[in-house]
Amino acid sequence: MDDELRERVEREAEKHALLNAVKHESDADVGAIMGPLMGDNPDFREHGDEIPGVVGGVVGRVNDLDYDAKRDRLEELAPEELAEIEAEDEEDEHDLPDLPNADEYDEIRMRCAPNPNGPWHVGHARMPAVIGTYKERYDGWFCVRFDDTDPETKRPDLDAYDQILDAVDYLGFEPDAVYRASDRVETYYDHARELIELGGAYTCSCPAEEFSELKNAGESCPHRDADPEDVMAEFERMVQGEYDSGEMVLRVKTDIEHKNPALRDFVAFRMIDTPHPREEASEYRCWPMLDFQSGIDDHLIGITHIIRGIDLQDSAKKQRFVYDYFDWEYPEVIHWGHVQVDAYDVPMSTSSIKELIDDGELDGWDDPRAPTLASLERRGIRGEAITEAMVELGTSTSNVDLAMSSIYANNRELIDDESDRRFLVRDGTQVPLGGSPPAEANPPLHPDHEDRGVREIPVDDAVLLESGDLPQREERVWLKGLGCFQYTRDVLQYTGEDIDVVREGDVDVVHWVPATESVPVRMRTPDGDVTGRAEPGVADLEGDEVVQFERVGFARIDRHDDEETVVYYTHP
Repeated sequence: MDDELRERVEREAEKHALLNAVKHESDADVGAIMGPLMGDNPDFREHGDEIPGVVGGVVGRVNDLDYDAKRDRLEELAPEELAEIEAEDEEDEHDLPDLPNADEYDEIRMRCAPNPNGPWHVGHARMPAVIGTYKERYDGWFCVRFDDTDPETKRPDLDAYDQILDAVDYLGFEPDAVYRASDRVETYYDHARELIELGGAYTCSCPAEEFSELKNAGESCPHRDADPEDVMAEFERMVQGEYDSGEMVLRVKTDIEHKNPALRDFVAFRMIDTPHPREEASEYRCWPMLDFQSGIDDHLIGITHIIRGIDLQDSAKKQRFVYDYFDWEYPEVIHWGHVQVDAYDVPMSTSSIKELIDDGELDGWDDPRAPTLASLERRGIRGEAITEAMVELGTSTSNVDLAMSSIYANNRELIDDESDRRFLVRDGTQVPLGGSPPAEANPPLHPDHEDRGVREIPVDDAVLLESGDLPQREERVWLKGLGCFQYTRDVLQYTGEDIDVVREGDVDVVHWVPATESVPVRMRTPDGDVTGRAEPGVADLEGDEVVQFERVGFARIDRHDDEETVVYYTHP
């Protein structure tokens, strides 16, 4: 390792050590900083055997400083990162930290920029939930901009445009504007031409592997210093579609010796032979790369604050080169970690979910086993519950875990008071009744709302109990809403005892349904379908109504088929 490289390693290691120490208010840890250090500086990897020794010495020196000295030094080296850490730690009345420099803008303007390659999974909800919440806090503005300029690798799904807008509405927000990048290709062409005139871009026909070798060596390709007039002519031929896919690209001139090879003369436009699925854009063959397209749009639309994944830090760095050429001011940027969702066996990936649907392993995007917003909505989960859970995650740069139980808890608060109670018996065991019980049971529709009245459940010669509720011989049991019974000689004999036997703790309370007049039910759950029978009144419930099956959980009535009622399990 030469002296120049060692100096760079020490400088970068010091920054990451200070970030680690200040963030956790403790000594820096070598193991914890190696990943971020190597991620930010991929050219260090070829010296992987030597780097830890250098880093260890730097970490030792950092750890000799007290907290205030560490913070002061970090403020010198990386003021933006320090501000981000302190914003994360800021405690106020909001779950979300204040937007950086918000008071410097007349209006806060943000964007949600999805790729419309399919309906949204649960993780996608975080962006509109947070942006919509910021809009409400600052009385700001936000748009949905479909970044759909890749008709091949991330090919748009024509149905996804409306499905995504429906998802935003489901989460409780209405965008102030909607854009489709594929409608704005001519705008990107115009800015590319201007960039060429400024000497900031050049056409390149180097094979990808050949350019990669030159770039990694910090050497210019032979096209880099071409005359702007020649570059413009070749770009116009790109626009006219005269090149095949992979034959010609337009590159942004950056720093060919930049410490991060990914930022060296990156591609702004490339040729794609596959037509765009939208008819309005199907004639284009020269398409902008996402970093160029998004950067241009953010400026033209007037975006003041961008939220993006921490893995996209290079995007901001690339776009700043373009902004510098045009003398534009770059928006404020918040980087956050990924959100990871528990409780699903299906991968949280649009392409994976689509593959499972195509293979027939899932019934569709709203299959209860799918980790999608369409699935949660069909299960009867309110969008507000999801939004609240996402906002509670904040904007940490660390990866965060979202427990579905937090969404369920939020939703329970929203629906419990208005959801009437019903009985559903799964995997029921039939037991005869004896002893002249009442002819009808009348449990309340809701225990906290007597004014709603009672259910009318007929009592016939037998009931169905869940297998786990079947009492032992000579044991008593209270059939909810009906009365006390003793299990004798395989028959539940009505005893006529009052509710005091339950209050005294001697008798278990169980739910039940009449064996003959109950309704067959198929309950669709994230773990698969469950069959059972429900009290007769369930057959008369309107579709989309959410009920609580006592001792089972909440469920949304989906439909009444000829042979069964289909419900979707919401949560416990």
